[in-house]
Amino acid sequence: MKAASAEKSRSGRHKTVLVVEDERDLAELISFNLEREGYSARRAHTGDDALAEARRQPPDLIILDRMLPGRSGDEVITELRKDALTARVPVMMLTAKSDESDQLVGFALGTDDYLTKPFSMKVLLARVHAILRRGEPAEADVLSAGPFVLDRDRFETRIDGESVPLTATEFRLLRVLMAARGRVLDRSQIIDKVLGAGAVVTDRTIDVHITALRKKVSQSTGGGDAAGWIQTVRGVGYAFRQPTG
Repeated sequence: MKAASAEKSRSGRHKTVLVVEDERDLAELISFNLEREGYSARRAHTGDDALAEARRQPPDLIILDRMLPGRSGDEVITELRKDALTARVPVMMLTAKSDESDQLVGFALGTDDYLTKPFSMKVLLARVHAILRRGEPAEADVLSAGPFVLDRDRFETRIDGESVPLTATEFRLLRVLMAARGRVLDRSQIIDKVLGAGAVVTDRTIDVHITALRKKVSQSTGGGDAAGWIQTVRGVGYAFRQPTG
């Protein structure tokens, strides 16, 4: 199906949408239509379940009902934006609150889009497409941050102007981390992006590659403390960002 092949991430996996809606029939209907478009849909029916599911495996997009039993959608998005693992996951609020003031509050909380009930399924799907296309920017040929410069076309990595020889896997790993621009990536995301969605490996495989990459970076001429840019986020994964302290 053409739509299905069009809605995959660069790693080749189907993009995942977490549908958070307490009306189970509506959640099922939205999920069904998303899957027809080639997405992978997951569901949660309470605010607490939504947070647990988002943290367990961060999706590519969250469709969030604002009026949920227990923890509200407003509370959910506030918690999502405070957590490094989910802070940059795009959120579309889906709600019966249609006043302009309600929408302004939603955007102030950090929502990326706001759709009011009742809604057209075609409009919802169009907005999902648009949000996820924004999340797949064209990859730059040259990435730079701090002392690092990575040139994809030349397959070259430089630290403070000095070339650092990396294996193909180490190069892809560094490129994926740098392209995330400070966002935390969990091990499964890194495996998909670096080794491919069909790779049969353990999380430990990525840890080994990270260790080797850090060693080469720290031993590089002029590397200094450059290895500190490749940071471990305990219990989550890895991020590439400026060391603190």
